[in-house]
Amino acid sequence: MDVERFHFMRLSSKIPFFLVNPAAGNGSTGSTWPGIAAYLKEKIGDFETHLTSRPLEARRHAAMAVERGVRKLICVGGDGTLNEVINGVMDFNQGLAGEIKLGFFPNGTGCDLAKTLAVPRDVKEAVRVISEEETIAMDIGRISHADHDGKGSVRYFHNIASLGLGGEVVRRVNRTSKRFGPFLSFIWATLITIFTYEKKRCILSVDGAAPRESVIWHIAVANGQFQGGGMWVAPDAGVEDGIFDITVVGDMTLSQVLINLHNLYNGRIKGVRNVECLRGKTVEVSSREKVFLDVDGEEPGTLPVRMELIPGAIKMMVDKGKRPGTIRSGCNVRH
Repeated sequence: MDVERFHFMRLSSKIPFFLVNPAAGNGSTGSTWPGIAAYLKEKIGDFETHLTSRPLEARRHAAMAVERGVRKLICVGGDGTLNEVINGVMDFNQGLAGEIKLGFFPNGTGCDLAKTLAVPRDVKEAVRVISEEETIAMDIGRISHADHDGKGSVRYFHNIASLGLGGEVVRRVNRTSKRFGPFLSFIWATLITIFTYEKKRCILSVDGAAPRESVIWHIAVANGQFQGGGMWVAPDAGVEDGIFDITVVGDMTLSQVLINLHNLYNGRIKGVRNVECLRGKTVEVSSREKVFLDVDGEEPGTLPVRMELIPGAIKMMVDKGKRPGTIRSGCNVRH
């Protein structure tokens, strides 16, 4: 038995386990973690830590931690790191996932779920939240898709899975420096991509309804409300409501997209012409073209895709003074 696995055998269910991505936030998490750890030691006492060093390590270590008895798991990083942690928990035992109390210290490029959940970014407030252990039963999504080699793949998402423009934007963001921060990084990538993007013809079906083919810029299948560092693409989404909010940005001209770009940030996108609001528990999308995916800020592959909602799958720690998903846009939604 290797040393790393032996270490995990000694983990306790009574103390929190922190999975830290030092590279998150363009490396800022690594520089701030020692100070956070010192404050944690002062306020909560003993805890375990693992600092990741490569992609998918958080996923593997989350599964190992749960296997070895951890029941209070804290992710320190961005949406991508949190996605890995949730996938690790679900990989080990989907039925056991509801017994794990999952916390989130948001410090990454996007951290969009934190906006929906009203998770504090201030360290002292974040420590208070995990100390109080107030939780909600958060829905997650299960997504089956083609990976970049065309092979079938399955994973989970906690925030938003999108395709089309979103898939192209996240590919650009993940290949460039994020030294100007999450908001400007995504704004720059979005603007550049809009001018080079070619609209896609996709076939969409929601909850088994007859498939329909249309030209789209972007489709967002949302559990949370925000993506892309603050784009408010699903103002009516709620992480406890047991249903996806689906925003379809249809066939627009380039000038129409540019004129309405600000509505992506002010919560009024669903009032824009050729933007459609749908709701459902299963979503299937295919295309004869190559269409890239964005899943919680990661780029796992392409269409075809099937997404299904798993209600109340994860116990997520939240600020008991702030209920998540309470902001509403007042737009009309089709069921």
